[in-house]
Amino acid sequence: MDMDTVRRRGLVLLGCGKMGSAMLAGWLKRGLAPPSVWVIDPEPSDWLKAQGVHLNAALPADPAIVLIAVKPQIMAQALPALAATGGGDTLFVSVAAGTTIAFYESVLGAATPIVRAMPNTPAAIGRGITAITGNARATAGHLDLAEALLSAVGQVVRLDGEHQMDAVTAVSGSGPAYVFHLIEALAAAGEAEGLSAALAMRLAKATVGGAGALAEAAEEDPGQLRVNVTSPGGTTAAALAVLMDDRQGFAPLLRRAVHAAAQRGQELGGQELGGQELGK
Repeated sequence: MDMDTVRRRGLVLLGCGKMGSAMLAGWLKRGLAPPSVWVIDPEPSDWLKAQGVHLNAALPADPAIVLIAVKPQIMAQALPALAATGGGDTLFVSVAAGTTIAFYESVLGAATPIVRAMPNTPAAIGRGITAITGNARATAGHLDLAEALLSAVGQVVRLDGEHQMDAVTAVSGSGPAYVFHLIEALAAAGEAEGLSAALAMRLAKATVGGAGALAEAAEEDPGQLRVNVTSPGGTTAAALAVLMDDRQGFAPLLRRAVHAAAQRGQELGGQELGGQELGK
């Protein structure tokens, strides 16, 4: 299955909030014709209404792909409408956080090719990174197609299996929130040292954004980049002595934070599978 097949048989986007809109914008920019796309969304934005896609219309009988981008809370109401499409040649790709492959198989049938994906919020500006993994029915071609679609909003990596998804969620899925909080904390620290709130926030945003871009672009690894900034006995060294403390520094704090996120992901997956009905 390739993009020509998608153009011929159609793509269904279930949910078009921030993530769905970012993906749709990327596909249209890359040349996917609006008449090849069907979008189901109960509250379409003005932007979506203007894109020329089929909006809340009757779906094609055999779409090439269904991409699920609804919030987990409304999955129980939205997914059964597509159950008849399962078990055939239609590939289902989910970017819904915390929803397992087993859940989709319970609704759509185990014969359905399914790819589970975990993107993150920088996808909204085309700078996301998405991890993907498929079920037993997902072929190499299915994974290639999922990667082609998801690369419209950033980088794509493939996992060894779904067992890695909770860790990925804890690092890259939830990770932007950690960085946003770093910006908040860095700005507050600058304000405590006498800077105005506006100046401290501008400095913090630009510093974190610039350092991240440099870390991606540079040939050196982040450890070497850190060394490059750190003069012996200087100001950076004084700060790093606090941040790199073995017991109370940044590394053990982040280990605890990422572990807490991964553990919560496992708990949520267990609760989902424990429900006897789709609505639980």
